[in-house]
Amino acid sequence: MKKELFKPQGLIQHTDRRAFLKMGTLSVAGAGLLLMGCKDDEDVMPPVSGGVSLGSGDVGILNYAYALEQLEAAFYAQVMMGSYFANASAEEKTIMGDLEKHERAHREFFKAALGANAIADLEVDFSSIDFSSRNSVLGAAKTFEDLGVAAYNGAGQFLESGDLLLIAGKIVSVEARHAAAIRDLINPNSADFAGDDVIDANGLERTLNFQEVLTAASAYVKTEIDFSQLPS
Repeated sequence: MKKELFKPQGLIQHTDRRAFLKMGTLSVAGAGLLLMGCKDDEDVMPPVSGGVSLGSGDVGILNYAYALEQLEAAFYAQVMMGSYFANASAEEKTIMGDLEKHERAHREFFKAALGANAIADLEVDFSSIDFSSRNSVLGAAKTFEDLGVAAYNGAGQFLESGDLLLIAGKIVSVEARHAAAIRDLINPNSADFAGDDVIDANGLERTLNFQEVLTAASAYVKTEIDFSQLPS
């Protein structure tokens, strides 16, 4: 039976986006100590020529999540570096700033927890994104956040540690709030909060497997990622 990590509930109010984003975020950092048990110096990932190997087991899945968090953190850092997109509203700047902080925290969380098992920094390429355009930036943010939620949902069933599954569930709930907030910025007060493109006929958030996610991410990641040891 698959372990579904997130099922959207309710619609966010236009004026409560920031409060919505903050819900559940503080619990993730405190859970970090549980992850320290996944460190194993005997399983340090061997380097891949010109790329990285995620490894196997729970460490491999955590590296998979770490790779995605690296991508998202790099994207929002680029948004902030460019002083946001043209004519960004005060609310949009605040929300994008919140998302940057969250994704940076997630990235550092996995890096510290994995220790010597952590993959190297990925080389990213956002040349296909027009960071001066609101539509381009929000469209890319929607893609990254939706991909992240689907990735966590797809990977959750393979985690052996119940503690790690709990932490992954907390993180994906934050990612799902990001996705909902971005969708609401694109279409305020719209049912697109949880559209048919990410919700199946049973009302459950979609899941994607490792290959589907990393193939989609490869459009923005130049580093070769070897995920051959992950479950299929």
